[in-house]
Amino acid sequence: MNSNPLPLDQKIAVVTGGGSGIGRAAALALVDDGWTVVVAGRRIAALDEVAALASGIVPIVADVSDETDVRDLFDQTVARFGRVDLLFNNAGVGAPATQFDELTLETWTTVMATTLTGSFLCAREAFRVMRSQDPQGGRIINNGSISAHSPRPLSAPYTVAKHAVLGLTKQLQLDGRPFGIACGQIDIGNAVTPMAARTAAGTMQADGSIRPEATIDVEETGRAVRYMAGLPRGVNVPSLTIMPTGMPFVGRG
Repeated sequence: MNSNPLPLDQKIAVVTGGGSGIGRAAALALVDDGWTVVVAGRRIAALDEVAALASGIVPIVADVSDETDVRDLFDQTVARFGRVDLLFNNAGVGAPATQFDELTLETWTTVMATTLTGSFLCAREAFRVMRSQDPQGGRIINNGSISAHSPRPLSAPYTVAKHAVLGLTKQLQLDGRPFGIACGQIDIGNAVTPMAARTAAGTMQADGSIRPEATIDVEETGRAVRYMAGLPRGVNVPSLTIMPTGMPFVGRG
């Protein structure tokens, strides 16, 4: 299956949405910890930029909302490296703030296709590989977001998708147990990425006001993923939240 076997201690990770932001930070942190990382995404130029930053990063173009692309992503990874030890299920998209009765089906479907269905498809393929490989098992880390627990105003598609990712995480924790497949979720608040660039300038609060919020360096999210990924077999972090100390999430703001 693999014409160039890896050292027995080599660890293979797949990071979706790996071309920028949190995915990029996680890929670089994992490589720094000795992992070989397959970064997946839709934009080859962005993936190549990440791969150029460190040896041990391999770009593969894949749209996580496409079942065939996802199967090919994992088949290519196994063909090249022989196994998959980690999936960081990170790819996701949001939508502009919209009154609930003005949401279009197109917007809803677009967010669900990548953020929820994409997470399911990637987790399913990782589970398939991890269940059948020798030695059996591995780890799946889902990017849940603070929105998996508490919504922002006017963000129904993203909030619902991320709440569903939390359900996916819990189901994988249960169903993966007999096969040595651990699953945890990282919930990230206000990391500085292109997707969250407006946060520091001003974000709508529950009372309708617009106020700037504290942020954290995206590299801190990579360090958190690296910690969860580096745990020994038989040890899992079911849920980890990383956010600025001053973010209005705990309590009433």
